[in-house]
This record gives sequence, structure tokens and C-alpha cells, in this order.
Amino acid sequence: MRKKIESGRGCRMLNWKTMNPHFNMINKTSILLFAILVFMACANRKANQLSYETIVTPTGEWQLVWNDEFDYTGFPDSTKWSYDTKGNETGWGNNEAQYYTAYDSANAFVQNGVLTITAKMDSMGGKRYTSARLITKEKGDWLYGRFEIRAKLPTGTGTWPAIWMLPTDWEYGGWPASGEIDIMENVGYNPDTIVGTAHTKSYNHMFGTQKSGTIYVPTSYTDFHVYALEWTEKEFRLYVDNVHYYTYNNKDTDFAEWPFDKRFHLLINLAIGGNWGGKEGIDDSLFPHHFLVDYVRVYQSK
Repeated sequence: MRKKIESGRGCRMLNWKTMNPHFNMINKTSILLFAILVFMACANRKANQLSYETIVTPTGEWQLVWNDEFDYTGFPDSTKWSYDTKGNETGWGNNEAQYYTAYDSANAFVQNGVLTITAKMDSMGGKRYTSARLITKEKGDWLYGRFEIRAKLPTGTGTWPAIWMLPTDWEYGGWPASGEIDIMENVGYNPDTIVGTAHTKSYNHMFGTQKSGTIYVPTSYTDFHVYALEWTEKEFRLYVDNVHYYTYNNKDTDFAEWPFDKRFHLLINLAIGGNWGGKEGIDDSLFPHHFLVDYVRVYQSK
């Protein structure tokens, strides 16, 4: 290291190694400290990674088999997610008011470690609003497991965010015969309540017979929370931040009550309006709405 100094005879260059006999020792110590810090950072990163690759809950030990940490920038990873737009013409069976887009960064984009699904006022396809609906079908399909999604919800009259599962192969027939698992649903006019539901041929909202559980989460739209499903051949259980609030049991009858012995895939979407979400109208003054997802993790029992 060199430093330019002033002297009575003009400027000259001095070598700190000559001036400071401890330079080599200091330099070596600095390098060693730097190496230690780098090693510790790598070790911590690995420890953090391992901390969620294998987890233990009161029901057992689980091994990570699929995940998206959203640690990139751009559109959702196309090897893991697809855009679902097939129901735009029919209102998705619920008279929903949005048009789901594909590869539109205004509606679904990943940055700063978070997936953001945005619903906004933007006329398209005869609809007043646009949003996004992402699915893992044929890119992530599972029979049983633990599913964790850390998310912060939008709020406002007319919003209807959901984290849920549908059958991949529909082996028992069309909806609701092949089943549906709602891990998290919320409607903007009742923002403090999280709803989890089982839909089957015998139990579904068309007849008002669906089997549901609810939990009070007053910070669902101000903070991130972990919404989780544990699904086995005997039952499925729903949680928020590891608080168990609902169980749907397999009573060993038939598929009409338990169609949950086939592959299912994940869906994450932000609907606007609809039979439930729009029950008390849509407040246009609150747009745009943002549904934030920090990570999605899927585990299998060890």
C-alpha cells in the first residue's frame, strides 16, 4: 500500500511496509479474518437452507421435495408454474369479474424474493379487471404431503385470494366429484377470517354442504403468515402459523366423500368479485390489490 505525503523537499512516495514493521502481520490477520467471515456466511446460508429441507412437526418428520423460494427476478419459474386462463370465458363457474392473463408482469412478477400477484382495473376480454392464476399442474403433482405457503393477503371489498388444490387427472369425474382442497381462502369484506374447505361429490358449496373450518387472523393483510396443509391417507389438516384449526377425515366410505387418494396440484390466484368474493360488491377505489407470496414448499413424510 502506498500513500503520497508532503515534505520540505517536495513530494515523495513512501512504502507502508517499510514504515510499519507490523504491516505483514496486520495484512495476514486481515486476510484470515476475511476468510473466517466468508466461511461463517456460507455455513449460515447452508444451515438456513437445511433448516427447511427437513422439518419436524407434531405429526412427524417431513422431507422437502419441491419448492419455490422466489429468489430470482422475472416471470414465475416456467418449470414450476403455468398460467391458468381456460375459464376466462365462463367466469370460472363463480361469476368472477377478473380476466386472468399470462406472462403479463403487471399481474404476476417475481422480485425482491417475493411473487406478487396483482389485480388491477384494466379492461380485457370483456372484463373490468385483470389478475393472475398460477398452477403447478404436470410440474408439481402430489399424493399426500405437507404444503407450506407463506403469504400476505390483499384486502378490500371484492377481493378473493386463494391457495388451493385440484385433482390433476380427474379420475372420479368433473368437479366436485374428484375433489378440491382449499388451503386458504379469504374475502375482502371479511378480511380477518381465513377459511379452509373440503369439496367432494357429497360435500360442496353448490348444495351448501361443504365441510369448512375457519380461523381468526386479524393481520392476514398486514403481515406474512404460513398457510399449511398436511394430507395423509386418513385425513387432511389445515394450519395457520402451525396453529391447527381444521381436520377433514377419511371415513372409509367411497370417493363421494373421500376423493383425496389421487394426485393433486397447487393453485394460487387472486379473484375479484364472484358469487362469494363479490357478495358485497367491488370497491373500485381500492385498486390495485397485491397478493404476496414469499415461498411455496412441499414435503413428503419421511
